[in-house]
Amino acid sequence: GFCTQLHLPQIPEHILAQTNNKTEITCDLKQVTKEHTGLYWYRWSQERQNFQFLVFSNQMGKVTYGTNISQDKFSVHRASSYTSYSLHISHLQASDNGTYYCSISESFQLLLGTGTQLGVVDVLPLPLKSTQAPLSKKPAQYITRRKPASKKGACSPLVWVPLAASLLLLLLSLVPTAYRFHRLRRRLWLRVHRQ
Repeated sequence: GFCTQLHLPQIPEHILAQTNNKTEITCDLKQVTKEHTGLYWYRWSQERQNFQFLVFSNQMGKVTYGTNISQDKFSVHRASSYTSYSLHISHLQASDNGTYYCSISESFQLLLGTGTQLGVVDVLPLPLKSTQAPLSKKPAQYITRRKPASKKGACSPLVWVPLAASLLLLLLSLVPTAYRFHRLRRRLWLRVHRQ
């Protein structure tokens, strides 16, 4: 299985590249202390919901490719210090979309990289033009912004605060109904015991 205690850093985290161009992903092995046999590269396809083995490069530089993997498309380059490996992807196509992971086998475990998400598009979006604000004579004010709330699903205050308020309103609306029910029950009990 994959080890979750140590993640190999990958650079960059996201890539948006144009069709027919090339790109590069680097896997950093500085945290790895023990000897390893070499580096594996995998691709996770969201569309096909599977991991595909791409290429393995051993310590001697010998490369083994996965089934139906083109040697013209994928190549692995190793830093002279053995502290990083780079995966080069050429002739990019839409079929190359996915999340790429490096991995090493160490002490009978597979240590997995942090992942690099690659998106291939026909036309890259234009960068937004920055507009310069007019200079103001007022003294500059420094505004400290709070960090955005972390996305923790059901634990987020944006979820539970309105939920708690709705629940409180519901309980308050049930009070008159419960009181009427209690009075009705008491009347019925009195009638039964009078007879």
